[in-house]
Amino acid sequence: MGTTIGFDLDMTLIDPRPGMVAAMNALAAETGLPLDGEYFAAHLGPPLDHVLREFGAPEAELPALVARFRQTYPAIVIPRTVALPGAENAIKAVREAGHEVLVVTGKYGPNAALHLDALGLRVDHLVGELWAAGKARALRDHAATVYVGDHRGDVLGALAAGVLPVGVTTGPCPREELLDAGAEVVLDSLEQFPAWLVGRASATPSRPGYRNPVGDPPGPAR
Repeated sequence: MGTTIGFDLDMTLIDPRPGMVAAMNALAAETGLPLDGEYFAAHLGPPLDHVLREFGAPEAELPALVARFRQTYPAIVIPRTVALPGAENAIKAVREAGHEVLVVTGKYGPNAALHLDALGLRVDHLVGELWAAGKARALRDHAATVYVGDHRGDVLGALAAGVLPVGVTTGPCPREELLDAGAEVVLDSLEQFPAWLVGRASATPSRPGYRNPVGDPPGPAR
């Protein structure tokens, strides 16, 4: 019986870095704030308001800055974004195994949907604006059994939901950091994911409390 396999978006399924650099630098030019697009794009993961706060943006201006970034996002970021190697085949492998595809991302949901549509990445469920342990809610709501991500925050979200965390080293966090955070396995990229998924189908989970991510029926994560 099929289950649900979850993926992060930025630097897991897609590479939006060129557009992120341009969008953040455009916001800096418009507002005069010391925003660094290159740094932002190299550390994708945390929600936008967290990033702006770290850049020193005034707290009272955060809602307007977030709204402006989201407004300019479709024209600046979407056309500059590409799918990461293996993304399409990873989603295909999940579907061929009889499972549903869930994307849980810290990104604003409507913009995340634009990315998926533009790149032809068809998923069953999309939940935006969740970060780190907050991702657990969506993973539990959709009875996910695996969550794949490039950031230690993705691993923490999977662990908080009681699902199997899989890391990929296509984002800002190296293998050691993902493993230290609690990833069950770390792949070089999603190009390795289909073979891993097939291998897990008959494997016994190595950690107490995990369900076999491709063998058990869906239900609340334990």
